[in-house]
Amino acid sequence: MMAMDLLGYVDMEMPEQYRTMGSEELDARIRSAKERLGKDLVILGHHYQRDDVIKFADFRGDSLRLARIGSEQKEAKYIIFCGVHFMAETADTLAQDEQLVILPDLRAGCSMADMADIEEVEEAWEVLQEEFGDTIIPVTYVNSTAAIKAFVGRHGGTTCTSSNAHLVLEWAFKQKKRILFLPDQHLGRNTAYKMGIPLEQMVIWNPQSGQFEENKGSLQDTRMILWKGHCSVHQKFTPEQIHRIRKQDPEMKVIVHPECSFEVVQLADQAGSTDYIIKTIEAAPPGSKWAIGTEVNLVHRLAEEHPEQKIVLLSTTMCPCLTMNRIDRPHLLWALESILEGRPIHRIEVDEETKKWSKVALDRMLSLK
Repeated sequence: MMAMDLLGYVDMEMPEQYRTMGSEELDARIRSAKERLGKDLVILGHHYQRDDVIKFADFRGDSLRLARIGSEQKEAKYIIFCGVHFMAETADTLAQDEQLVILPDLRAGCSMADMADIEEVEEAWEVLQEEFGDTIIPVTYVNSTAAIKAFVGRHGGTTCTSSNAHLVLEWAFKQKKRILFLPDQHLGRNTAYKMGIPLEQMVIWNPQSGQFEENKGSLQDTRMILWKGHCSVHQKFTPEQIHRIRKQDPEMKVIVHPECSFEVVQLADQAGSTDYIIKTIEAAPPGSKWAIGTEVNLVHRLAEEHPEQKIVLLSTTMCPCLTMNRIDRPHLLWALESILEGRPIHRIEVDEETKKWSKVALDRMLSLK
């Protein structure tokens, strides 16, 4: 079930005028609405957002950075988040009380975040407590619902990003012997393995079957309990693609996101967060050749911004984040003009109890150095 269903959000039908509007009129009216709203508005655009939308963003970045930036724009009454649902929830969690967070299209969810349902997590926690006792601390990737972040906060855990996962896991292992890592198994596995934890000390928890999977060692030796979740985009990159690209051009360097599978990360020349990938390309010398394993909008944007390098998508097929791409110009314009008309649509509002514990989890992470 989608997070928006759980929280009772209702997606309104976009008026037909926005669906049939031409490209030039869309751009002109978006610019006009931004100008009229002035400092009352800030538009946040995630790195994976489509080009025709992100060009209107006041700030670009990953989900957590944008959420923090939104809260820092104290003059802005309205935060429009061009991303997906969990990102807007995080923005609302960190926003000032008087700020309204708006997601232009409520259908912009995240399949990974939806793979960790709060009821399934609570049921799993009971089973894991019976099996391992009070030896587990929960850690959730920020790509998770506010309800999951709140669960982690209540149970002494914290959140992490793909940039600071190593730091967070080091902290977590100082608290307890074992970590329950939500909801992306690949980021958890890749980070723990890089820290020296063998695969034999990792197991997958399958919420559908209520059982452990891939238990290659003794269950009692387990250090990492990986929730069976993944990113539908990064799951599409394969070892075969890396072998193919290197056979075609041995000078091509492969850089991938740690949400990719263990086998892909091990074969790649480098692996790191979205910001890490961007900074690596920015620092690379002219003539460099890169095959990048991450979302296609970002890869194409990097290729356009760095024509002095050869930059290609690792996969031969398009790998867009389909839910992220639901945020388009018609929905953005509709959201802007609804504010001007005094009836903002698609407000994302996390309830106070969930917000409280979700913020506890986020603040624990932000306090780590």
